[in-house]
Amino acid sequence: MSMATTTGTSGWRGWWSLRRMLAACVLLVLAGQSGAISIRELRTLEATDKDHGEAYVQYYLVGAMEGALEAHAFAVRAGAKPLMCLNGRRLEPRMAKPLFDGELRRNAGLYEADMPVQLVLVNALVNAYAC
Repeated sequence: MSMATTTGTSGWRGWWSLRRMLAACVLLVLAGQSGAISIRELRTLEATDKDHGEAYVQYYLVGAMEGALEAHAFAVRAGAKPLMCLNGRRLEPRMAKPLFDGELRRNAGLYEADMPVQLVLVNALVNAYAC
């Protein structure tokens, strides 16, 4: 007996939808881990490259922030409860570094140097733009 005869055609749609959502989550996790750098690596990059280190850090933080916002938007579209709400407020690229630094200052004992930068940025966004 096939799934279509036992659950109807909507069962197949739900199964494929669940499968697509699971595949997207796996891809997000893999993509996030493959390019993730730690807080220590970010600080080292900024300190060792005197000419461009600060710009590299800013670019990385902007990309990580945009990635976090896109992952959050995807999760909300998939039915998850929103964790951050901009409510019409602007979030500009220049705000990535102050958000990151502020979160590290506020919760200095929470973060270890080997933790990913994305974790800090997501927590900063959730705290700054709480729903």
